[in-house]
Amino acid sequence: MEIPKPTDAHRKLQSLVGIWKAEEKMFPPWDPKGVMVVSHVNNRSALDGLAVIQDYEVAMNDIVNFRGHGIFTWDPISQLYVLHWFDSMETGANVFQGSFDNKKLTMTNKSQQGYARASWEIISDKSYIYKLETSSDGNQWQAMVEGSYSLIG
Repeated sequence: MEIPKPTDAHRKLQSLVGIWKAEEKMFPPWDPKGVMVVSHVNNRSALDGLAVIQDYEVAMNDIVNFRGHGIFTWDPISQLYVLHWFDSMETGANVFQGSFDNKKLTMTNKSQQGYARASWEIISDKSYIYKLETSSDGNQWQAMVEGSYSLIG
């Protein structure tokens, strides 16, 4: 059996690799009026370029109060990107699926809590915009988190 090698689809994920920092706005229900937090993301290439592993943390008043861990991959059978997400909210594993539209990766998840949609819009090799939205029906979306990330390492 031949060992898989990264394809163009895998290489698109590599645009997320790096150490990133942002000021993010956390919308209700995180805070009734919304609140600004500082977020750090460490995305690293893994499995010989076949995956990207993400470690995410949010700090408010210099205290980390949320952590997440994700694994991005490309599924050649479904022709979709897949994100397995775990976080400190103890909601269990969440699986997101989606695709790139030009330089924007959008992925959705349906769980018992409803729908979630995450997107990473690559602005340049040194910046991207991240958005997380939720929906009860998959049609009407509400902002939950939004931030503009800068590469710091």
